[in-house]
Amino acid sequence: MTSQGVTAASSIVWLRDDLRVADNPALRAGVERAAAAGGAVVVLYLLDEVSPGIRPLGGAARWWLHGSLSALGEELEKRGGRLLLRRGAAETELPRLVRETEADAVFWNRRYGASREVDARLKASLRKTGPAGGGITVESFAANLLVEPWTVTTAEGNPYRVFTPFWRAAQERPVRELVTAPRGIPGHAQRLESDDLDDWRLLPTRPDWAGGLRESWTPGEASAHHRLERFVTEHLADYHRRDEPAVDATSRLSPHLRFGELSPVQIWHRVQHGELSAAARKDAPKFLSEVGWREFNWNILFHSPELATKNFRPAFDAFPWDQPTPEDLAAWQQGRTGIPLVDAGMRELWTTGVMHNRVRMVAASLLVKNLLIDWRVGERWFWDTLVDADEASNPANWQWVAGSGADAAPYFRVFNPELQAAKFDPAGEYLDRWVPERLSPEYPAPIVDLAESRREALAAYEAVKASKQ
Repeated sequence: MTSQGVTAASSIVWLRDDLRVADNPALRAGVERAAAAGGAVVVLYLLDEVSPGIRPLGGAARWWLHGSLSALGEELEKRGGRLLLRRGAAETELPRLVRETEADAVFWNRRYGASREVDARLKASLRKTGPAGGGITVESFAANLLVEPWTVTTAEGNPYRVFTPFWRAAQERPVRELVTAPRGIPGHAQRLESDDLDDWRLLPTRPDWAGGLRESWTPGEASAHHRLERFVTEHLADYHRRDEPAVDATSRLSPHLRFGELSPVQIWHRVQHGELSAAARKDAPKFLSEVGWREFNWNILFHSPELATKNFRPAFDAFPWDQPTPEDLAAWQQGRTGIPLVDAGMRELWTTGVMHNRVRMVAASLLVKNLLIDWRVGERWFWDTLVDADEASNPANWQWVAGSGADAAPYFRVFNPELQAAKFDPAGEYLDRWVPERLSPEYPAPIVDLAESRREALAAYEAVKASKQ
């Protein structure tokens, strides 16, 4: 255990998926409150894997979290602050810290999944307690989305189920102004116990499978801003080629967004109001619409908290999924299906913790439509292996491919991996990188006949459709 100190009348800033100093409304509020009262700021990260509505992180995300917390701790120390690490249920640990510090204020940025119910209970209970029993200040802030989910609804007041009208309506809402990073964070006088980050064992050891992650990524706020600036100055002009997996045309900002090292508001202001080349400006609306797709997914989760376990469209509850054989599932997971584009994507995923978005759709389509394996099986695998897996986008995108989600791909759309490779990787550069042996006799035969399995999938979808008429 390490230690740090605080003074009376402290402000607690509870960070979750907002591991940044700049554009962090809760941190700014905590610093301003402490400065006005002559108190201290306690910046807390709580590793909560047990509270209701919490989905424990997968292995790749745990690796990223370790690096992100390490970077955040260093950034806070530069400003005179410290990062306090605790572990346990929020409804136990946060009130305990309030008592330890005699804090008179707690600030956090909002969550939008099922865990928001924990936040609501904490806000209500903490406001009734305090050093004198008269309650403390508890405030939450909009920080991690462009628009709050409840502010974008249809004329009837219902959530949108289709992206295009959602994004049109969302863009009519004002985007908040950026919040500057505090230059200094008031110091501490007493001592608090803090977990050692290494004791959380977020990093893999036996075996250490994270070598490709370390080569591909540098977690942290500074890296996020460097990647954003490099994207808008060097690659945004090529964004119209984003479907070509061999071309460096995507932002690669998704894991930084997932852990809140960068906010979508920062991206919005940089692209909308920052300097761009004429070519980049032309592709900017499409890029921002992809940020909008992330907003759409969070909107869906806000209204459907069980998105990772239940079909968004109940009609799909009757779909006749096949029970996967261990051999077929392992072949898909390990990139040994005998279908080059799918194998390339799955190997890229295992090595780097991400997969090109076009290839993600193809790999997912093979699992749910050609192999007729329940989308939840694939969603759980991506949850464990993606560094950017979040509780909204991961299940929403899987349901989109399966046809069971909001604004879903039509049931008759079954991605053909061979045609997709010919169209988007015509020179085979992506395939050469990840499946160099595909033309050799040792490369396995396909585990499924694409044409025949497509016919079977369409028949199954038609049967479900007919049963609901």
